[in-house]
Amino acid sequence: MGYGYKDSFALIVVLFILLIIVGTAFVKY
Repeated sequence: MGYGYKDSFALIVVLFILLIIVGTAFVKY
């Protein structure tokens, strides 16, 4: 129970972290 909610939340967090990493890389270069 609550698998979809936790899974989607973790996926959003991972995507957000990846977005920040890509953003910082763009700023550096």
